Amino acid sequence: MRDRHALPIYLQISEMLIREINAGRLQDGERLPPERVYAERLGISVGTLRKALEDLTEKGLLERVHGSGNYIRARADVQSVYAFFRVELLEGGGLPTAELLSIDRVAKPEGLPPFGSSAEAHRIRRLRRLNGRPAILEEIWLDGAYTDRIERRDLSESLYRFYRERLDLWITRAEDRMGLLPVPDWAPDAFGPRPGAPCLCATRVSFARDGARAEVSRGWIDTEVATYVARLK
Repeated sequence: MRDRHALPIYLQISEMLIREINAGRLQDGERLPPERVYAERLGISVGTLRKALEDLTEKGLLERVHGSGNYIRARADVQSVYAFFRVELLEGGGLPTAELLSIDRVAKPEGLPPFGSSAEAHRIRRLRRLNGRPAILEEIWLDGAYTDRIERRDLSESLYRFYRERLDLWITRAEDRMGLLPVPDWAPDAFGPRPGAPCLCATRVSFARDGARAEVSRGWIDTEVATYVARLK
């Protein structure tokens, strides 16, 4: 049974291809394999692939030429579920998925950048995978003023999508700062670096459309698997 928190399969494929395009692994003008061949390669039905290609076409990233094939049309201003997700596999791209480890409402700890108006926050811990490979350990702190409670069953694969659809919270920009922080003791065995080991960590402050600091997060990156990427276009 498909995880009900995950994106629909066709949208996962669309998002994967967007990240492949952004990473330069699919070039502007490149012709995709025939649909039946490509669907078999991806392990999905032709119908699911066609829905993904329709989504890319609507976003201006694909030109479908009757009798010839499907051609990539790279562009920078694309709306993507993972538009703010800056970590990629070392070889580029990679579809993000998330395993929820815990969610609790707790007092904001010392040491985080200031954010929000509440003394409490929703602490969300997740293990992120890229194409199935454990790559990022996340600890997200959402200001408690946005909702009293978040249940595990409520969360979707994309937190920012969940914020928009369930909390009417739109994250419009984010600031990331990179540094070294020890891997926390709650890291699961699946994450490569061991607890206490120094690890590349991105500390992010996320801003709502009214300019408020809505969320702070930390993401420990396994640099044997992935890297942080910021592209200037």
